[in-house]
Amino acid sequence: MRTPTISRLTLAVFALFFSAFSKAGVNLENTRVVLAEPSKEASLVIKNSATEDLIIHSWIEAAERSEDVPFAITPVLKRLGGGQQQVLRILYGGKGLPTDKESIFWLNVREVPQKARKENVLQIAVQQRLKLFYRPAGLPGKVTDAPQQLKWRLLTKEGSPHLQVSNPSPFHLSFAAITLRMGSKGFTAPIDMVAPAATAEVEIPLLPNSVRASNLKVEFEVIGDFGGVLKYDGIISG
Repeated sequence: MRTPTISRLTLAVFALFFSAFSKAGVNLENTRVVLAEPSKEASLVIKNSATEDLIIHSWIEAAERSEDVPFAITPVLKRLGGGQQQVLRILYGGKGLPTDKESIFWLNVREVPQKARKENVLQIAVQQRLKLFYRPAGLPGKVTDAPQQLKWRLLTKEGSPHLQVSNPSPFHLSFAAITLRMGSKGFTAPIDMVAPAATAEVEIPLLPNSVRASNLKVEFEVIGDFGGVLKYDGIISG
């Protein structure tokens, strides 16, 4: 019978995969980086929790392809020994970004394993991607007050209910969760982030079309500068 052979082969592949994945050992100190003026640089600590050496490749990307990246990162390439850590420095050139709102970029950290000592060993280059925020000095208000300034609205488009959130603040707001509450029922709204002075919108397909905004409330969780999650309630208009 072929089934046992196929099963053994499948288990072998999964064993190789999880063995290789378990050796992927780069841990990042934070889940996001905020470079706030007047400082011209920010830092991120990375640690190799594996026992073997890794090559760390780091770079910054624009959120929009047409944007320039006025940042430098050092080191770009670094051999990191097992159990060792390294500080990544993100440097801002000092011009080119808006001064009336936050800007967002992506910080990428890829771990490249060393050449395998044995044959037929699966190796994985794991890449982690973090949000990098540039926060100019003199912005009105505080980032901690921005979640309570959000405006929530229930819309109907093409016969389906949609949730709209508007952000009048100059700060990016990232969500860990958004839930619409109708009595004991909850409906998830998969919105990741809303930019400064912008609006985000998503369809809520399971929400009844006949529901009124006055019968709903919104519970949402915002991710802070240091990765912590803060919970809020909001009022929905419609």
